[in-house]
Amino acid sequence: MSGFGGVGGASTTFVGLRTYVGIARPSHWIKNVFMLPGAAVALVITPHLSMSLPLAAAAAIVSVCLLSSANYTINEYLDREHDRFHPLKNRRPGALGLLDPRLVLLQYCTLAACGLMLAWTVNQPFLLTGICLLVMGLAYNLAPLRTKDRAYLDVLSESINSPIRFLLGWFMVTAVLLPPSSVLFAYWMGGAFLMAVKRYAEYRSIGDAARAAYYRRAFARYSERALLLSSFFYALCAAFFIGIFLIKYRIEFVLTFPLFATLFTWYLAIGLRQDSAAQAPEKLYRESAFMAFAGLTFLVALFMLTVDLPFLRSFMEPHLIHVRP
Repeated sequence: MSGFGGVGGASTTFVGLRTYVGIARPSHWIKNVFMLPGAAVALVITPHLSMSLPLAAAAAIVSVCLLSSANYTINEYLDREHDRFHPLKNRRPGALGLLDPRLVLLQYCTLAACGLMLAWTVNQPFLLTGICLLVMGLAYNLAPLRTKDRAYLDVLSESINSPIRFLLGWFMVTAVLLPPSSVLFAYWMGGAFLMAVKRYAEYRSIGDAARAAYYRRAFARYSERALLLSSFFYALCAAFFIGIFLIKYRIEFVLTFPLFATLFTWYLAIGLRQDSAAQAPEKLYRESAFMAFAGLTFLVALFMLTVDLPFLRSFMEPHLIHVRP
């Protein structure tokens, strides 16, 4: 596997189990909350649920956490040279030269294998989707492809993990149906919006275009303006696909649209701050008001999955105008 060569002067001394657990980033498992909408939608539309669903759900959640940690492990090591130019990430074990590549590779393989074995116990579609999560992790981090070094492709390739997580939540519940493609594209573009705002916050935080390019090569072709415009584009695409899903499948969701628009706008406002929490989305829990509103939006959307409001459909049809002669 290219990219796992010598450490070039970096110490290979074993620095303790805690360091290697740290590069698996269990604190980032919170991102797997993006599985919940997929599971929630599947639960609503699936007429017959298996008695083994609780066990399958437990195996699925642990599996996704392990697969995510495998991706974080390889990311930590392969980004070690670049992280030295980041004002915060330069203190990571990889950037400090504290990682033994043999142990990193062993940890990656162990996490990936355990995650896939658990995925196999859920169902075949879940296993195949878990493999996709690993493949995207390799494509994102590993030379010669290393999509994270390519402007715009870096955002699009990393954010595709959002619809992958939606599918993992979906297949956790059912293995006989596929979700609508519109909701997957909406999830992808929504993830791209979040990622573009994160890039914008990172770029501003570094404050030096040359140093930013050393940290992330894609930044050589970015600017603050380009990142903001791209985030606006992704938000529009997400709204477009959400609209398709709303009109075609659940017109009741129209009532949630103002909530989603507020979430997008609020997140952008967070990204515009100095030292923004958008740089590390796993720390968004510190934005208590935002997280409470996100939770409310999720609950309202879930409620709209369960109710029928026929009067809303009348707004989607043309009506004859009766004019007196």
